[in-house]
Amino acid sequence: MQLSIIMPMYNAENIVDNLKEVKKELDGITNRYELIVVNDGSTNNCFEEAKKFRDARVKIVGYKKNQGKGYAIKYGFRYATGENVIFLDSGGDLNAKQIKNFIRIMKETNADIVIGSKKHPQSKVYYPLLRRLMSFTYQTLNKILFNLDVRDTQVGLKLFKKSVLEKVMPKIAIKRFAFDLELLVIANKMNYKIVEAPIVLKYKFKSTINLQAVFWMLWDTAAIFYRMRVLRWYN
Repeated sequence: MQLSIIMPMYNAENIVDNLKEVKKELDGITNRYELIVVNDGSTNNCFEEAKKFRDARVKIVGYKKNQGKGYAIKYGFRYATGENVIFLDSGGDLNAKQIKNFIRIMKETNADIVIGSKKHPQSKVYYPLLRRLMSFTYQTLNKILFNLDVRDTQVGLKLFKKSVLEKVMPKIAIKRFAFDLELLVIANKMNYKIVEAPIVLKYKFKSTINLQAVFWMLWDTAAIFYRMRVLRWYN
């Protein structure tokens, strides 16, 4: 199995340490992998720091203007050559050792997509109460609007068959806040099998959640609903 791991990066801290940890875990899984780090217009020095990490299987790419996580992942997907593709946040709150379990679940369930879920009964999550409440509210809204049979769309660890992404990516319009949701809505519309996996989440990143971010998240979610129900964009 060849893996392509796409890591979107924006103003990441301790990026070299995080990359070392990810590489160590991947080396224990397979030697057929590539790690694609996408700098999403960072304003600190993490891009320069990341480029110091020299390894034949690590690609450091990016652009100058911040475009959003969804744009970064689509940009990184251009470089992916593996038969399976992983999205992994670069902040270090999700340890890469969990990738092995995702691969096992994909094989055992014959899933097309395996997504991390904070709501899985075996998950161990450590993050603020306010974010728990916001997550619960947002996922309830998604269930009502899209009848999406997953309990958590937003965790930054997901595994896909590359063939699935090749079909789904061209239809994705969202670049920022609801990229994960739109991707899963489209995949569900195409009848791909989505399976949730347990995660261990340790809250390390600085929160970007504010009233403006909440507004744009809801705006993007409404746009997905409009494209699906009114424009029939995903048919």
